[in-house]
Amino acid sequence: MMNTHIRLLLWPLAAAVACIASSPARAAHRLEADAKDAIALFKKTDSGLQKFFDEARGYAIFPGVGKGAIGIGGAHGRGLVYEKDKLVGETSLSQITVGFQLGGQSYAELIFFETDRALSDFKQGKFAFSAQVSAVAAAEGASRNAKYQLGVAVFTLAKGGLMYEASIGGQKFKFKPINE
Repeated sequence: MMNTHIRLLLWPLAAAVACIASSPARAAHRLEADAKDAIALFKKTDSGLQKFFDEARGYAIFPGVGKGAIGIGGAHGRGLVYEKDKLVGETSLSQITVGFQLGGQSYAELIFFETDRALSDFKQGKFAFSAQVSAVAAAEGASRNAKYQLGVAVFTLAKGGLMYEASIGGQKFKFKPINE
């Protein structure tokens, strides 16, 4: 009888531990699925992006970046890094801005690396965007005139929200290789 009660008490505990232990794996799988969906949406929005996928040394995809501001703003998102079509790591984006800005928005960001050096600098954490690199809003035909700047080409795709902004700031990135 006592054994049955102990088993009944331990079962929910074991289930909770199993859920917690599998959460990182589930989150990584969800991020991969979100990244694939975001890539498909970018390609659907601008078919010319295929040229960048074909020619770039690699790319980073951030399927969901959240941004908010009242005077001082911030943004954060998680993503994945690919060399050609091979997943090589996870990444995060953080941004701080100052200026006239108000609101919140969600967007996807896609960064193409033109050279091995640009990709290597990103993976080594020697990479940050400043006002010198501008993003192109993805729309049909927008990629036709897009060019690499400082070894990168950046595309964004609005997902929702409303943001009024005249600000200055930059994005910083962290990279963590995938353990194979």
